[in-house]
Amino acid sequence: MSYKEIKPTEILSNFVQSFWYYETSETAINHTILPDGYFDLIAEFENQALSKVKLTGIWTTPKDIQIPKNTTFFAIRFKLLALEYFFKTEIKSILDTTQNLPLSFWNIDSFAFDEFEKFATVVSENLNFKISRFNAIDNRKLKLFDFVYQHQVKTVSEISTQIFWSSRQINRYFNSQFGIPLKEFLKIIRCNAAYQEISNGNLKPQIDFFDQAHFIKEIKKYTGATPKELHKNKNDRFLQLSTREEK
Repeated sequence: MSYKEIKPTEILSNFVQSFWYYETSETAINHTILPDGYFDLIAEFENQALSKVKLTGIWTTPKDIQIPKNTTFFAIRFKLLALEYFFKTEIKSILDTTQNLPLSFWNIDSFAFDEFEKFATVVSENLNFKISRFNAIDNRKLKLFDFVYQHQVKTVSEISTQIFWSSRQINRYFNSQFGIPLKEFLKIIRCNAAYQEISNGNLKPQIDFFDQAHFIKEIKKYTGATPKELHKNKNDRFLQLSTREEK
């Protein structure tokens, strides 16, 4: 198994969390995908040939998958703001599932299985060009997702106060676009923020959890495992807790 990430630069980081690469060798691998507060565009190569391009919705529950041998993934992990500006659609209809796209989507079929760095560079350039052509970016939404992903706010009412957008309107936006209320999304983000510390052996409650019991309950709700089981990460079951190579 080989996994690595490339981080976006400049303004693109408002829309993209990372470009990521995953490869299996001669053995199929089982993983459990954990809710993390992002959605992904994934290109799948089987035996070095592009076989599938798909878009994921937001994951709200853990999902067990088996990745066949000799499989390579190129992917983009998007922040939710990207949905409206790059895809111009909703993903509530694919909550906790995926949607297949044409192999030619964003010219993905022009890349070979061993051209991940080129893929990340070219797509970054194309997305940055799209951003330069935007008439305007809704400042309320820009601030909303910045606060959320940076863990600068804890509740819907606090966000509402900070960005001068009513809680009712924010939840209507989240439900119509993503299929979940903001309160639920904040819980997913909070758990995702704890994964790295759990991986490092910190099994005590984070500052955002009421106590140890609440910490364990929330982590188990979104991962299907206790913090101790996550930390052990037997056979790299939880990819998001495994060691990453970043650029």
